[in-house]
Amino acid sequence: MSVKRSTSDAFSGLPNLRIEYSGALSEADLAPDWPAQFARWFTEALEAAAAGHLPEPNAMVVATADAQGRPSARTVLLKGFAAEGFTFFTNYGSRKGVEALANPHASAVFPWYAMHRQVVVVGSVAPVERAVTAAYFATRPRGSQLGAWASPQSTVIPGRDALETAWAEVAERYPEDTPVPPPPHWGGFLIRPESVEFWQGRPSRLHDRLRYRRVAEGTEQWLVERLAP
Repeated sequence: MSVKRSTSDAFSGLPNLRIEYSGALSEADLAPDWPAQFARWFTEALEAAAAGHLPEPNAMVVATADAQGRPSARTVLLKGFAAEGFTFFTNYGSRKGVEALANPHASAVFPWYAMHRQVVVVGSVAPVERAVTAAYFATRPRGSQLGAWASPQSTVIPGRDALETAWAEVAERYPEDTPVPPPPHWGGFLIRPESVEFWQGRPSRLHDRLRYRRVAEGTEQWLVERLAP
């Protein structure tokens, strides 16, 4: 006779579910500025992905908050980075879009678990220029372009059929070989960092945390600080 376990029994091993991290990051290892350091780590993440060890190295968890400070988070894909910051694209009417427009602050985390690393970005967020959106939108697969028109992102819909019907209607509006323009409600956001932390897991949870922090708003002077793990 089988005994049905309770939910609490099924997850009783959670307190002991952990791995031991390895690696190290010292101040001497850092590049002169955060864009160069991010480029270095991102290149290594791409190499790990090519070897099959890390899925979607450009995936990042972006957190926003509404005007009352109530937070939300989701995974999006990084589509550009430079000294100005990190760029992603979305529907401006989605939850993250509405929150970013109402409360222009955001955080992003690159969770490179397989490498025992993460990068934590905190800063302001603002829409990119329309030309930047148009240039990126032109590179998207056609199905994704149509999806940007068809999906009223983050709103309640009656079912999957409604979404697929809307997609089919957009596909009819823009036949094959017809350019699909970016929707007016869709575009990019730039997270302009105030701080960029590079986190490297180490044994005994004594991780290395090195953070580039902007000295003052509107300047390009940065400090490097070590944070306790």
